[in-house]
Amino acid sequence: MSSSQPFIPSSPLSPAAGNTQRRKSRFTFRHLAQLSLSATSCPLRVIAHVDLDAFYAQCEMVRLSVPEDKPLAVQQWQGLIAINYPARKSGLNRHITTTEARKLCPELIMQHVATWKEGDAMWAYHDDAFKQMATHKVSLDPYRLESRKILALMKEVLPEPPIQKVEKAGIDEVFLDLSAQIHSVLIERYPELSGPPPYDDPSENLPPPPTTALDWNTDALVDLDSTETEDDDPDWDDIAMLIGSEIVRSVRAAIRSKLKYTCSAGVAHNKMLAKLGSAHRKPNQQTIVRNRAIQQFLGDFKFTKIRNLGGKLGDQVVETFGTDSVRELLSTSIEQMKSKLGDDTGSWVYHVIRGDDFSEVNSRTQIKSMLSAKSFRPSINTPEQAVRWLRIFVADIFSRLVEEGVLENKRRPKTMNLHHRQGGQMRSRQAPIPQGRRMDEDMLFDLAQNLLGQVIVEGKAWPCACLQLSVGGFEDGVTNNRGIGSFLVTGKEAKALKPTMRDSGTDHAPLAEAVRPEKRRKLDTDGIQKFFVKKQGSRDEHGADFGIHDDFADAVTTQVPSIEDSVDPKDSSGCQSPIIGGHTSNLGGQSSDPTSTETQAQHNHHNPRCTSIPHVHQSSITTYTCDRCKKIMQMAEKEEHQDWHFARDLQTQERASSSAAELSARRPSGSTQSAVESRGSSLLAKKHIVNAPNNSSGLKRVDKGQSKLAFGR
Repeated sequence: MSSSQPFIPSSPLSPAAGNTQRRKSRFTFRHLAQLSLSATSCPLRVIAHVDLDAFYAQCEMVRLSVPEDKPLAVQQWQGLIAINYPARKSGLNRHITTTEARKLCPELIMQHVATWKEGDAMWAYHDDAFKQMATHKVSLDPYRLESRKILALMKEVLPEPPIQKVEKAGIDEVFLDLSAQIHSVLIERYPELSGPPPYDDPSENLPPPPTTALDWNTDALVDLDSTETEDDDPDWDDIAMLIGSEIVRSVRAAIRSKLKYTCSAGVAHNKMLAKLGSAHRKPNQQTIVRNRAIQQFLGDFKFTKIRNLGGKLGDQVVETFGTDSVRELLSTSIEQMKSKLGDDTGSWVYHVIRGDDFSEVNSRTQIKSMLSAKSFRPSINTPEQAVRWLRIFVADIFSRLVEEGVLENKRRPKTMNLHHRQGGQMRSRQAPIPQGRRMDEDMLFDLAQNLLGQVIVEGKAWPCACLQLSVGGFEDGVTNNRGIGSFLVTGKEAKALKPTMRDSGTDHAPLAEAVRPEKRRKLDTDGIQKFFVKKQGSRDEHGADFGIHDDFADAVTTQVPSIEDSVDPKDSSGCQSPIIGGHTSNLGGQSSDPTSTETQAQHNHHNPRCTSIPHVHQSSITTYTCDRCKKIMQMAEKEEHQDWHFARDLQTQERASSSAAELSARRPSGSTQSAVESRGSSLLAKKHIVNAPNNSSGLKRVDKGQSKLAFGR
């Protein structure tokens, strides 16, 4: 039976079969899904690096409204730290002095950086700062403020997180992971990509792009590899790179129009290639490094220009292989590199020079420490001078802490360090920063002064050639905490929360009374002796059990513990006892005095600390009612209470045995053994009765007003 559905091939058709259709893409639906997740292993991934052109010089040009074609350099003491591009045409660089720069470019505008002046509380621009090196300290705060504005504008132009992924790599450079945003644009422009893959198989290849020619606008394109030609049809990685270039172009245009800064950019498959691309064509341009042009692009580089391949590692590679050219190293196998450089380093170098980099764009790079320092020429010799410099250091550090979010309690340092150099000796002191206080300049300044005092007390602190103040141990602050005041109410709020049950009768108790447990007086804990010693002035609580009878009215009171041994008629809280006016509370039936019951209920209503003894038939499973004395208690006290009864039984038996001993002295000796046996058997029988789980035999009669409860029958 044939299928009604036409056959769909799952692989590119062979040109040898006479097929004139375009081949499928070499990328799959799985790669497209990885693009939406910004996966570092996705071959369609697009990363951009945005680098501001001569940033310090641009900041001064914007601040001073200097025309863009005028040469300008930023001066620090007698040297240059930034030079704009018009000045570079005259041969200026950062390794020459101001005097040499003036000779090479007479029309050069030199602007000294802002400085902290000794004794001042804020940085400023000083015309004679280059002459005051001994009393001034360089401040880069103006450039940090401008960098913050530029970064905020970039985030405003780009979509909101989590699609937006921005990493601040420095004061003048930013990495952008555009993968997720490009995925959304691809789905919008090319609806054929939004459907499920054929046969629901993500390994199926994507359909070919409908576009055969791409408009790169004014971007600088790196030439393709020798094995590639521009006549080849573009694939989806080229489409993704084109969309990325459009996004970066819009970001650069926004910075230019709103903040007057120019920047260069590189767009490539990873961070390493994007950073190299941003420096390829400057100023105010962007370079596109397509996947088909990576080898051509890297072949002309010295590998020491690649990130993390400079310094000692670069020197080691040059010494080992005798070259610093990427093109010449490409012929070296991975086995050779591993044998010469080690397995890990050799493998890493092998992949890096081929353009492989899987590092992630980190949206938030955590700062580990902040340092502010000054080398004194000439040295300082008094504590007063050192304290003035500490004030400057603290202000410098605190301004950066504000940028890090210390005022919002996002992050804050835990420790402060002071480094002091006198002659060839460097001494350090450290102290924890209080975590329970709001951080401000005064707190940091007091802490810095204490550290300086520790150094001075040790002696040999002067002359001081260098002071360094730093903070470190950053940790995320605790957010959404509530102060203790938020849990308290006062005034009208407190009155509004009071129950309005005062005049509503006795049928409804306040909520506090309903949930408050019954208050019971703590009994004496003198051990078993309390069961044998009768307190003076107190009635024998269970006299009726052992044949000690008073009149009938007194026998009624044995239903509850005695006044002295258990609960006072009115305890310390003012609560009325269950025994009121010589009558007992209603434990098994109706109260003997209804008026007293109503009086007690009213009393308890107005005193929420009072609670009534529950009725027997309403007792919960956590309470226990003694069958002998009708006392209500917690189940945890059951065993101790039964021991109490057993002890009283022993006491009674001891008294009876004493009387029997007196009588036996008058009887014949043959009856002594039978008396002892009789006493022992009676004691065992008594203990058995006390410990019985359901003692229904009863050691005492049922008194007036009582009834037996048929449990388990």
